[in-house]
Amino acid sequence: MNRQRNRGRVTLASIVAMCAVASTPGQAQAADSAVAYTFDPAATSVRGAETNAEATELKPGSVYRSSIKKAQKLYYRLELDASTDAYVSAVAVPRTAGEVAYGDGITVSIRDLDDNRCSSQDAAFESAEFPRPIAAYAHRTVEKGGTTCAAGGTYNVLIERESKATSAPDAWDLELRFETEPALKDGESMPTEAPENWPSASPVPPSGKQKRSGGSSFYDGTSLESGEWVDGIAPGQTRFYRVPVDWGQQIFATAALSNSGKSTEYLGNALALSLDNPARGHVDDAALSYSGAPNSVALDPLPPVAYENRHDSAEDVSAMRFAGWYYLSVTLSPKVAEYYGDDPIGLTLKVKVVNDGKTSPYQGDAGIFGVTDDDRDMARSGRSAPEAEKSDTMKLVAAAGIGAGAVLVLGLGAWTLLARRRAVPPPPASGGQRPTGGPPRA
Repeated sequence: MNRQRNRGRVTLASIVAMCAVASTPGQAQAADSAVAYTFDPAATSVRGAETNAEATELKPGSVYRSSIKKAQKLYYRLELDASTDAYVSAVAVPRTAGEVAYGDGITVSIRDLDDNRCSSQDAAFESAEFPRPIAAYAHRTVEKGGTTCAAGGTYNVLIERESKATSAPDAWDLELRFETEPALKDGESMPTEAPENWPSASPVPPSGKQKRSGGSSFYDGTSLESGEWVDGIAPGQTRFYRVPVDWGQQIFATAALSNSGKSTEYLGNALALSLDNPARGHVDDAALSYSGAPNSVALDPLPPVAYENRHDSAEDVSAMRFAGWYYLSVTLSPKVAEYYGDDPIGLTLKVKVVNDGKTSPYQGDAGIFGVTDDDRDMARSGRSAPEAEKSDTMKLVAAAGIGAGAVLVLGLGAWTLLARRRAVPPPPASGGQRPTGGPPRA
Protein backbone atom coordinates (compact mmCIF):
# COMPACT_ATOMS: atom_id res chain seq x y z
CA MET A 1 0.00 0.00 0.00
CA ASN A 2 2.70 2.48 0.99
CA ARG A 3 4.75 1.34 -1.98
CA GLN A 4 1.87 2.13 -4.33
CA ARG A 5 1.51 5.63 -2.89
CA ASN A 6 5.23 6.29 -3.18
CA ARG A 7 5.25 5.19 -6.79
CA GLY A 8 2.44 7.60 -7.53
CA ARG A 9 4.29 10.45 -5.84
CA VAL A 10 7.46 9.70 -7.81
CA THR A 11 5.52 9.62 -11.07
CA LEU A 12 3.81 12.93 -10.34
CA ALA A 13 7.11 14.48 -9.29
CA SER A 14 8.67 13.31 -12.54
CA ILE A 15 5.89 14.89 -14.55
CA VAL A 16 6.22 18.18 -12.65
CA ALA A 17 9.97 18.13 -13.26
CA MET A 18 9.45 17.48 -16.98
CA CYS A 19 6.97 20.36 -17.17
CA ALA A 20 9.48 22.63 -15.46
CA VAL A 21 12.15 21.66 -17.97
CA ALA A 22 9.79 22.17 -20.88
CA SER A 23 8.85 25.67 -19.70
CA THR A 24 12.41 26.81 -19.10
CA PRO A 25 13.75 28.87 -22.03
CA GLY A 26 17.28 27.59 -21.49
CA GLN A 27 18.76 30.48 -23.42
CA ALA A 28 22.01 32.04 -22.27
CA GLN A 29 22.72 35.45 -23.73
CA ALA A 30 26.13 37.01 -24.06
CA ALA A 31 26.66 39.60 -21.35
CA ASP A 32 27.10 43.08 -22.79
CA SER A 33 26.91 41.81 -26.36
CA ALA A 34 26.27 44.23 -29.22
CA VAL A 35 23.26 42.14 -30.09
CA ALA A 36 21.42 39.90 -27.61
CA TYR A 37 22.86 36.72 -29.09
CA THR A 38 21.23 33.56 -27.74
CA PHE A 39 23.87 30.90 -27.29
CA ASP A 40 22.97 27.24 -27.56
CA PRO A 41 22.14 26.15 -23.97
CA ALA A 42 23.88 22.82 -24.67
CA ALA A 43 27.21 24.62 -25.10
CA THR A 44 30.07 23.61 -22.80
CA SER A 45 32.49 26.32 -21.68
CA VAL A 46 36.03 25.75 -22.92
CA ARG A 47 39.17 27.88 -22.75
CA GLY A 48 41.37 28.23 -25.82
CA ALA A 49 45.09 27.65 -25.30
CA GLU A 50 47.88 29.87 -26.59
CA THR A 51 50.05 26.78 -27.17
CA ASN A 52 48.77 23.72 -29.00
CA ALA A 53 50.32 21.38 -26.42
CA GLU A 54 47.79 22.67 -23.86
CA ALA A 55 44.77 22.67 -26.17
CA THR A 56 41.47 21.16 -25.03
CA GLU A 57 39.94 18.45 -27.22
CA LEU A 58 36.64 19.16 -29.00
CA LYS A 59 34.21 16.25 -29.42
CA PRO A 60 32.17 15.51 -32.59
CA GLY A 61 28.57 16.70 -32.53
CA SER A 62 29.28 19.13 -29.68
CA VAL A 63 28.93 22.88 -29.19
CA TYR A 64 31.18 25.04 -26.99
CA ARG A 65 31.45 28.58 -25.62
CA SER A 66 34.75 30.37 -25.47
CA SER A 67 36.16 33.87 -25.98
CA ILE A 68 39.07 35.53 -27.75
CA LYS A 69 40.93 38.75 -26.97
CA LYS A 70 42.26 41.33 -29.37
CA ALA A 71 45.14 39.99 -31.52
CA GLN A 72 44.96 36.63 -29.73
CA LYS A 73 45.61 33.20 -31.30
CA LEU A 74 43.91 30.25 -29.63
CA TYR A 75 44.29 26.50 -30.12
CA TYR A 76 41.81 23.65 -29.68
CA ARG A 77 42.42 19.98 -30.47
CA LEU A 78 40.73 17.31 -32.61
CA GLU A 79 41.24 13.55 -32.78
CA LEU A 80 40.39 12.38 -36.32
CA ASP A 81 40.46 9.04 -38.12
CA ALA A 82 41.82 8.58 -41.63
CA SER A 83 38.48 8.69 -43.47
CA THR A 84 35.99 11.09 -41.84
CA ASP A 85 35.49 14.65 -43.08
CA ALA A 86 35.41 17.09 -40.15
CA TYR A 87 34.15 20.68 -39.80
CA VAL A 88 34.80 23.20 -37.00
CA SER A 89 32.98 26.54 -37.01
CA ALA A 90 33.28 29.66 -34.88
CA VAL A 91 30.69 32.40 -34.42
CA ALA A 92 32.30 35.58 -33.07
CA VAL A 93 30.07 37.94 -31.07
CA PRO A 94 31.56 41.41 -30.36
CA ARG A 95 30.53 43.27 -27.20
CA THR A 96 28.37 46.38 -26.67
CA ALA A 97 29.45 49.61 -28.35
CA GLY A 98 32.62 47.89 -29.50
CA GLU A 99 34.02 49.74 -32.47
CA VAL A 100 35.09 47.52 -35.34
CA ALA A 101 37.08 48.56 -38.38
CA TYR A 102 37.37 47.33 -41.94
CA GLY A 103 39.25 44.02 -41.88
CA ASP A 104 38.57 43.20 -38.23
CA GLY A 105 37.51 39.58 -37.82
CA ILE A 106 38.57 36.01 -37.20
CA THR A 107 40.30 33.27 -39.16
CA VAL A 108 39.52 29.62 -38.44
CA SER A 109 41.92 26.91 -39.66
CA ILE A 110 42.53 23.20 -39.11
CA ARG A 111 46.18 22.09 -39.16
CA ASP A 112 48.10 18.88 -38.69
CA LEU A 113 50.89 18.56 -36.13
CA ASP A 114 53.44 19.77 -38.70
CA ASP A 115 51.34 22.94 -39.04
CA ASN A 116 50.26 22.05 -42.58
CA ARG A 117 46.97 23.86 -43.13
CA CYS A 118 44.06 21.61 -44.12
CA SER A 119 41.75 24.56 -44.82
CA SER A 120 40.81 27.96 -43.44
CA GLN A 121 38.15 30.64 -43.73
CA ASP A 122 37.97 34.30 -42.71
CA ALA A 123 34.98 36.14 -41.28
CA ALA A 124 35.55 39.89 -41.33
CA PHE A 125 33.81 43.24 -41.06
CA GLU A 126 34.29 44.83 -44.45
CA SER A 127 32.24 47.69 -45.89
CA ALA A 128 29.54 47.18 -43.23
CA GLU A 129 31.72 48.31 -40.31
CA PHE A 130 29.46 47.68 -37.34
CA PRO A 131 29.41 44.95 -34.66
CA ARG A 132 27.35 41.83 -35.34
CA PRO A 133 27.77 38.05 -35.08
CA ILE A 134 30.04 36.71 -37.84
CA ALA A 135 30.79 33.07 -38.63
CA ALA A 136 33.53 31.06 -40.32
CA TYR A 137 34.54 27.40 -40.54
CA ALA A 138 37.42 25.15 -41.49
CA HIS A 139 37.39 21.53 -42.61
CA ARG A 140 39.59 18.47 -42.88
CA THR A 141 38.32 16.60 -45.93
CA VAL A 142 39.94 13.38 -47.08
CA GLU A 143 40.42 13.31 -50.84
CA LYS A 144 41.11 10.13 -52.76
CA GLY A 145 44.83 9.96 -53.47
CA GLY A 146 45.53 13.01 -51.32
CA THR A 147 48.31 13.12 -48.75
CA THR A 148 47.87 16.45 -46.93
CA CYS A 149 45.80 16.07 -43.76
CA ALA A 150 44.86 12.51 -44.77
CA ALA A 151 46.28 10.57 -41.81
CA GLY A 152 44.38 9.79 -38.66
CA GLY A 153 45.56 11.35 -35.40
CA THR A 154 45.71 14.71 -33.62
CA TYR A 155 44.88 17.95 -35.41
CA ASN A 156 44.89 21.56 -34.23
CA VAL A 157 42.11 24.10 -34.61
CA LEU A 158 43.57 27.61 -34.68
CA ILE A 159 41.36 30.68 -34.24
CA GLU A 160 43.03 34.05 -34.83
CA ARG A 161 41.52 37.48 -34.18
CA GLU A 162 42.50 40.49 -36.24
CA SER A 163 41.67 43.95 -34.84
CA LYS A 164 42.90 47.40 -35.83
CA ALA A 165 44.47 49.73 -33.27
CA THR A 166 41.32 51.88 -33.31
CA SER A 167 39.03 48.92 -32.58
CA ALA A 168 37.58 48.19 -29.13
CA PRO A 169 39.87 46.01 -26.99
CA ASP A 170 37.05 43.95 -25.46
CA ALA A 171 37.10 40.18 -25.81
CA TRP A 172 34.69 38.61 -28.28
CA ASP A 173 32.52 35.67 -27.27
CA LEU A 174 32.84 32.53 -29.40
CA GLU A 175 30.38 29.74 -30.15
CA LEU A 176 32.28 26.70 -31.49
CA ARG A 177 30.88 23.60 -33.20
CA PHE A 178 32.54 20.38 -34.31
CA GLU A 179 30.62 18.28 -36.83
CA THR A 180 31.59 15.22 -38.86
CA GLU A 181 30.18 14.46 -42.31
CA PRO A 182 28.50 11.07 -42.84
CA ALA A 183 30.21 8.50 -45.06
CA LEU A 184 29.08 8.07 -48.65
CA LYS A 185 26.96 5.09 -49.61
CA ASP A 186 28.89 1.97 -50.46
CA GLY A 187 30.01 2.11 -54.06
CA GLU A 188 28.84 5.72 -54.45
CA SER A 189 30.97 7.52 -57.02
CA MET A 190 30.69 11.29 -56.82
CA PRO A 191 31.85 13.79 -59.48
CA THR A 192 35.24 15.33 -58.80
CA GLU A 193 34.60 18.59 -60.65
CA ALA A 194 32.25 21.38 -59.61
CA PRO A 195 29.55 22.56 -62.04
CA GLU A 196 30.47 25.55 -64.19
CA ASN A 197 27.00 26.93 -64.92
CA TRP A 198 23.67 27.14 -63.13
CA PRO A 199 20.46 29.22 -63.37
CA SER A 200 21.08 32.79 -62.23
CA ALA A 201 17.70 34.47 -62.76
CA SER A 202 16.04 35.04 -59.39
CA PRO A 203 12.54 33.50 -59.48
CA VAL A 204 9.53 35.30 -58.04
CA PRO A 205 8.56 33.95 -54.58
CA PRO A 206 4.92 33.02 -53.87
CA SER A 207 2.67 36.06 -53.52
CA GLY A 208 1.18 37.15 -50.22
CA LYS A 209 3.21 38.66 -47.39
CA GLN A 210 3.32 36.83 -44.07
CA LYS A 211 4.63 37.91 -40.67
CA ARG A 212 7.61 36.06 -39.19
CA SER A 213 9.78 37.47 -36.40
CA GLY A 214 13.43 36.48 -36.67
CA GLY A 215 15.46 34.88 -33.90
CA SER A 216 18.60 36.23 -32.23
CA SER A 217 21.11 33.50 -33.16
CA PHE A 218 21.79 30.36 -35.16
CA TYR A 219 20.28 28.38 -32.28
CA ASP A 220 16.84 30.04 -32.29
CA GLY A 221 16.63 31.22 -35.91
CA THR A 222 13.06 31.34 -37.25
CA SER A 223 12.24 28.71 -39.88
CA LEU A 224 11.16 29.92 -43.34
CA GLU A 225 10.07 28.35 -46.60
CA SER A 226 9.68 30.03 -50.00
CA GLY A 227 7.67 33.20 -49.60
CA GLU A 228 7.65 36.91 -48.75
CA TRP A 229 8.20 37.42 -45.03
CA VAL A 230 7.64 40.67 -43.12
CA ASP A 231 9.48 41.61 -39.93
CA GLY A 232 10.91 44.67 -38.23
CA ILE A 233 14.53 45.39 -37.36
CA ALA A 234 15.90 48.00 -34.95
CA PRO A 235 19.27 49.75 -35.27
CA GLY A 236 22.05 47.49 -33.96
CA GLN A 237 19.82 44.41 -34.08
CA THR A 238 20.54 41.12 -35.89
CA ARG A 239 17.70 38.87 -37.02
CA PHE A 240 18.30 35.16 -37.78
CA TYR A 241 16.26 32.89 -40.05
CA ARG A 242 16.83 29.42 -41.45
CA VAL A 243 15.66 27.72 -44.64
CA PRO A 244 15.78 23.97 -45.43
CA VAL A 245 17.62 23.43 -48.74
CA ASP A 246 17.80 19.84 -49.99
CA TRP A 247 20.18 18.16 -52.43
CA GLY A 248 19.74 19.65 -55.91
CA GLN A 249 17.85 22.68 -54.63
CA GLN A 250 18.87 26.29 -55.15
CA ILE A 251 18.19 29.19 -52.76
CA PHE A 252 17.59 32.84 -53.65
CA ALA A 253 17.18 35.58 -51.03
CA THR A 254 16.50 39.32 -51.01
CA ALA A 255 16.27 41.72 -48.04
CA ALA A 256 14.41 45.03 -48.28
CA LEU A 257 13.99 47.98 -45.91
CA SER A 258 10.77 50.01 -45.95
CA ASN A 259 10.62 53.79 -46.17
CA SER A 260 10.88 56.16 -43.21
CA GLY A 261 9.55 59.71 -42.98
CA LYS A 262 12.02 60.76 -40.27
CA SER A 263 14.98 61.67 -42.48
CA THR A 264 16.58 61.47 -45.91
CA GLU A 265 20.15 61.14 -44.61
CA TYR A 266 22.20 58.81 -46.82
CA LEU A 267 23.90 55.93 -44.98
CA GLY A 268 26.13 53.63 -46.97
CA ASN A 269 26.10 49.94 -46.01
CA ALA A 270 23.29 50.45 -43.54
CA LEU A 271 22.13 46.83 -43.63
CA ALA A 272 24.13 43.60 -43.90
CA LEU A 273 22.65 40.37 -45.27
CA SER A 274 24.54 37.09 -44.79
CA LEU A 275 24.06 33.41 -45.68
CA ASP A 276 25.75 30.51 -43.84
CA ASN A 277 25.57 26.78 -44.52
CA PRO A 278 24.49 23.93 -42.18
CA ALA A 279 28.01 23.67 -40.69
CA ARG A 280 27.97 27.45 -40.00
CA GLY A 281 30.37 28.06 -42.86
CA HIS A 282 30.05 31.45 -44.55
CA VAL A 283 28.53 31.33 -48.04
CA ASP A 284 27.77 34.87 -49.22
CA ASP A 285 26.89 38.37 -48.02
CA ALA A 286 25.59 41.68 -49.33
CA ALA A 287 24.97 45.19 -48.00
CA LEU A 288 22.56 47.97 -48.89
CA SER A 289 22.55 51.73 -48.43
CA TYR A 290 19.61 53.65 -46.98
CA SER A 291 18.27 57.18 -47.32
CA GLY A 292 14.75 56.84 -45.95
CA ALA A 293 13.32 55.43 -49.19
CA PRO A 294 12.57 51.75 -49.88
CA ASN A 295 15.67 49.81 -50.92
CA SER A 296 16.65 46.16 -51.34
CA VAL A 297 19.69 43.93 -51.83
CA ALA A 298 19.98 40.31 -53.02
CA LEU A 299 22.54 37.58 -52.55
CA ASP A 300 24.45 36.56 -55.65
CA PRO A 301 22.97 33.57 -57.51
CA LEU A 302 24.35 30.40 -55.93
CA PRO A 303 24.57 26.89 -57.40
CA PRO A 304 22.17 24.09 -56.45
CA VAL A 305 23.33 22.07 -53.44
CA ALA A 306 25.68 19.33 -54.67
CA TYR A 307 28.41 17.20 -53.12
CA GLU A 308 30.81 18.10 -55.95
CA ASN A 309 30.58 21.84 -55.20
CA ARG A 310 33.39 21.26 -52.68
CA HIS A 311 35.85 20.96 -55.54
CA ASP A 312 35.33 24.58 -56.64
CA SER A 313 37.96 27.15 -55.65
CA ALA A 314 35.34 29.87 -55.08
CA GLU A 315 34.28 29.92 -51.43
CA ASP A 316 30.62 30.69 -52.09
CA VAL A 317 30.32 27.72 -54.48
CA SER A 318 32.36 25.35 -52.31
CA ALA A 319 30.17 26.14 -49.29
CA MET A 320 27.06 24.84 -51.09
CA ARG A 321 28.35 21.29 -50.57
CA PHE A 322 25.62 19.72 -48.46
CA ALA A 323 21.91 19.82 -47.73
CA GLY A 324 20.36 21.01 -44.48
CA TRP A 325 19.34 24.26 -42.80
CA TYR A 326 20.87 27.36 -44.44
CA TYR A 327 20.95 30.42 -42.19
CA LEU A 328 20.08 33.98 -43.21
CA SER A 329 21.06 36.82 -40.88
CA VAL A 330 20.22 40.50 -41.28
CA THR A 331 21.81 43.32 -39.25
CA LEU A 332 20.84 47.01 -39.24
CA SER A 333 23.67 49.45 -38.49
CA PRO A 334 23.52 51.20 -35.08
CA LYS A 335 24.21 54.50 -36.90
CA VAL A 336 20.70 54.36 -38.36
CA ALA A 337 19.39 55.42 -34.92
CA GLU A 338 21.19 58.80 -35.19
CA TYR A 339 18.95 59.91 -38.07
CA TYR A 340 15.96 57.57 -38.05
CA GLY A 341 15.41 56.89 -34.34
CA ASP A 342 15.50 53.71 -32.30
CA ASP A 343 12.21 52.24 -33.52
CA PRO A 344 12.30 49.19 -35.81
CA ILE A 345 12.15 49.73 -39.56
CA GLY A 346 10.07 47.44 -41.73
CA LEU A 347 12.07 44.49 -43.10
CA THR A 348 10.94 42.19 -45.89
CA LEU A 349 12.68 38.95 -46.82
CA LYS A 350 11.92 37.33 -50.15
CA VAL A 351 13.03 33.69 -50.17
CA LYS A 352 12.70 31.21 -53.00
CA VAL A 353 13.93 27.60 -53.04
CA VAL A 354 13.64 25.92 -56.44
CA ASN A 355 13.93 22.36 -57.80
CA ASP A 356 12.82 19.07 -56.32
CA GLY A 357 15.05 17.51 -53.69
CA LYS A 358 17.36 14.68 -54.71
CA THR A 359 18.43 11.55 -52.84
CA SER A 360 21.09 11.93 -50.16
CA PRO A 361 24.51 10.46 -51.08
CA TYR A 362 25.20 9.43 -47.46
CA GLN A 363 24.85 6.16 -45.64
CA GLY A 364 22.08 6.13 -43.05
CA ASP A 365 21.04 9.24 -41.14
CA ALA A 366 22.48 12.43 -42.63
CA GLY A 367 22.12 14.38 -39.36
CA ILE A 368 22.44 18.13 -39.91
CA PHE A 369 23.44 17.50 -43.54
CA GLY A 370 19.98 16.54 -44.72
CA VAL A 371 16.37 17.75 -44.90
CA THR A 372 13.57 15.76 -43.28
CA ASP A 373 9.77 15.99 -43.42
CA ASP A 374 9.90 17.44 -39.89
CA ASP A 375 12.23 20.18 -41.18
CA ARG A 376 9.76 21.05 -43.93
CA ASP A 377 6.92 21.13 -41.39
CA MET A 378 8.92 23.53 -39.21
CA ALA A 379 9.56 25.76 -42.22
CA ARG A 380 5.83 25.85 -43.00
CA SER A 381 4.86 26.63 -39.41
CA GLY A 382 7.73 29.03 -38.69
CA ARG A 383 8.91 27.18 -35.59
CA SER A 384 12.49 27.55 -34.41
CA ALA A 385 14.54 24.59 -33.18
CA PRO A 386 13.87 25.32 -29.45
CA GLU A 387 10.16 25.79 -30.15
CA ALA A 388 10.03 22.43 -31.92
CA GLU A 389 11.97 20.81 -29.09
CA LYS A 390 9.61 22.32 -26.50
CA SER A 391 6.60 21.07 -28.46
CA ASP A 392 8.03 17.55 -28.60
CA THR A 393 8.80 17.66 -24.88
CA MET A 394 5.25 18.78 -24.04
CA LYS A 395 3.87 15.89 -26.12
CA LEU A 396 6.01 13.50 -24.08
CA VAL A 397 4.86 15.18 -20.88
CA ALA A 398 1.23 14.86 -21.95
CA ALA A 399 1.69 11.20 -22.84
CA ALA A 400 3.51 10.59 -19.54
CA GLY A 401 0.74 12.41 -17.68
CA ILE A 402 -1.97 10.33 -19.31
CA GLY A 403 -0.02 7.14 -18.63
CA ALA A 404 0.67 8.08 -15.04
CA GLY A 405 -2.96 9.07 -14.53
CA ALA A 406 -4.15 5.73 -15.87
CA VAL A 407 -1.74 3.89 -13.56
CA LEU A 408 -2.95 5.91 -10.56
CA VAL A 409 -6.62 5.33 -11.40
CA LEU A 410 -6.06 1.59 -11.86
CA GLY A 411 -4.03 1.45 -8.65
CA LEU A 412 -6.72 3.33 -6.74
CA GLY A 413 -9.40 1.02 -8.13
CA ALA A 414 -7.42 -2.07 -7.12
CA TRP A 415 -6.83 -0.63 -3.65
CA THR A 416 -10.54 0.15 -3.21
CA LEU A 417 -11.58 -3.34 -4.33
CA LEU A 418 -9.07 -4.97 -1.99
CA ALA A 419 -10.23 -2.81 0.89
CA ARG A 420 -13.88 -3.75 0.28
CA ARG A 421 -13.04 -7.45 0.20
CA ARG A 422 -11.23 -7.21 3.53
CA ALA A 423 -14.21 -5.42 5.09
CA VAL A 424 -16.75 -8.18 4.21
CA PRO A 425 -17.08 -10.85 7.07
CA PRO A 426 -16.46 -14.46 6.05
CA PRO A 427 -19.60 -16.63 5.37
CA PRO A 428 -20.75 -19.15 8.04
CA ALA A 429 -19.51 -22.74 7.80
CA SER A 430 -21.80 -25.34 6.19
CA GLY A 431 -24.32 -27.15 8.43
CA GLY A 432 -24.63 -24.19 10.75
CA GLN A 433 -21.37 -25.03 12.46
CA ARG A 434 -19.38 -22.10 13.63
CA PRO A 435 -16.05 -21.63 11.98
CA THR A 436 -13.21 -23.47 13.62
CA GLY A 437 -11.50 -21.31 16.22
CA GLY A 438 -14.40 -18.82 16.31
CA PRO A 439 -16.05 -17.61 19.51
CA PRO A 440 -18.99 -19.61 20.95
CA ARG A 441 -22.46 -18.43 19.94
CA ALA A 442 -24.35 -16.49 22.57
